Amino acid sequence: MYVEQLYTGCLAEAAYYIESNGEAAIIDPLRESEPYISLADSRGAKIKYIFETHFHADFVSGHIDLAKKTGAKIVFGPTASPNYDAYVAKDGEMLPLGDVQIKVLHTPGHTMESSTFLLIDEQGNENSIFTGDTLFIGDVGRPDLAVKSDLSREDLAGYLFDSLRNKIIPLADEVIVYPGHGAGSACGKMMSKETTDTLGNQKKFNYALRADMTREDFVKAVTDGLVAPPQYFPKNAVLNRMGYESIDEVMTRGLVMLEVNEFAKMSEEKGTVVIDTRSEKDFVRGFVPGAYYMGIDGSFATWVGTLIDDLQTPFLVVADEGREEEVVTRLARVGYDHVVGFLKGGLEAWKASGRPFNTLPEVTAADLACEIRAGNSFNVLDVRKESEYASQHIDSFINFPLDFINQNIDQLDPSQTYYVHCAGGYRSLIASSIMMARGFATPVNILEGYRALVQTDLPTTDYVQPTTML
Repeated sequence: MYVEQLYTGCLAEAAYYIESNGEAAIIDPLRESEPYISLADSRGAKIKYIFETHFHADFVSGHIDLAKKTGAKIVFGPTASPNYDAYVAKDGEMLPLGDVQIKVLHTPGHTMESSTFLLIDEQGNENSIFTGDTLFIGDVGRPDLAVKSDLSREDLAGYLFDSLRNKIIPLADEVIVYPGHGAGSACGKMMSKETTDTLGNQKKFNYALRADMTREDFVKAVTDGLVAPPQYFPKNAVLNRMGYESIDEVMTRGLVMLEVNEFAKMSEEKGTVVIDTRSEKDFVRGFVPGAYYMGIDGSFATWVGTLIDDLQTPFLVVADEGREEEVVTRLARVGYDHVVGFLKGGLEAWKASGRPFNTLPEVTAADLACEIRAGNSFNVLDVRKESEYASQHIDSFINFPLDFINQNIDQLDPSQTYYVHCAGGYRSLIASSIMMARGFATPVNILEGYRALVQTDLPTTDYVQPTTML
């Protein structure tokens, strides 16, 4: 028996490869098929099953393409109703894989079809559970991400309480927990940076598995403090249930290099969005007017999904040479399948053509602090999340979370100059680029964000309710 976790940091997502005696199963694969096929081929195994723990909201799973390419059977737990060929297993059903078995445990709560897959080894011992978004390390899945349902999040939280008490907690302490996500995912609130643990440790340290917790306490704990999920979540859940276009077609259509004049002409078409995926340093030195900064080396796909409402949006992309395929792939993972081309030659070609380009001014935290101490006043936006701001912030700085910039940008005055910071600089560049694209006077990015600001002598306020502009 062989088990491998395939973890993707930018989405904080874990897929799994299980193999026994030449047969393999994949659990919760990402959109692209090649890594799973290559792994099975390298080990001389044939993929027999593709298990889906639920209809995912935070990414588009690769189960449909993978099944077509390998002949593997897609397996969901009870109550799932996919719009394509798949096997909906019964609660408690055993599925053979080589010399091991995988038992289906229906664990509704995160969503009603959510299921946990229990791996039983060659000796008949319960080895590990693949919990999807039912149980994380240090947390449980949030109960408000199901495909449209008549159930409230409190109803779903109640189901989750029962699932954990009746299906998960009774398992032996030595059972290994393999969750669907780690820290950084929006599918939970307090996930650990660890991506696996024993169930015994989780019974000791995971608040949601406390033996003395009542149903009422549990429902309150998992629903308190939930903010609205990124707008693309329900759209991805629908794609995962209804089906989607082949990733191969998406890649072929998107990997097109455009000359400067064609790129510029297409950028003027209504609804088209230009995104610049280069490094922060390269972006501030020069970018195509109207481009949004969405650095590929950060939480790229998550922020595209949070800030670009329409999955059908045509994207024109400025990227570092050689990273075009990565851009298209990572967009497709969250359902954005319509890259229409890349700027051939990058920004250097744009500049060489004589076309105008923008730059973004920056200031160090130390210099800004010096100006404030001298009595100068500034409009400073802290674009971190409300919870980050509430934990600690600079006095007089206004919380204006990037997550909700599209809904709240009308509250700002385009004629004013705003200084913008986040925790380290990535989100503030996104916010600044969006503001510039919307016609604001040039915003100023604060270098290294709050990490540098807190090292100055500017006064801070700790642990208060945020003063937001929501």
